[in-house]
Amino acid sequence: MNSLLTPSQVSDFLGVTIGTLSVWRCTGRYPLSFIKVGRRVMYRQSDIENFVNGRIYEHTL
Repeated sequence: MNSLLTPSQVSDFLGVTIGTLSVWRCTGRYPLSFIKVGRRVMYRQSDIENFVNGRIYEHTL
């Protein structure tokens, strides 16, 4: 089973604020899946890893 991460853990890992994660969730700016249990938001570790791996570039466009 995938480990679940809190928004705080994800924000530390990605180097963005918790508020930025909230904006991404609300606007759908990035395809970053999340889980809601009641009012609590959680992220699967594998989804975060896939998100990061999908943003590896060799050069700019």
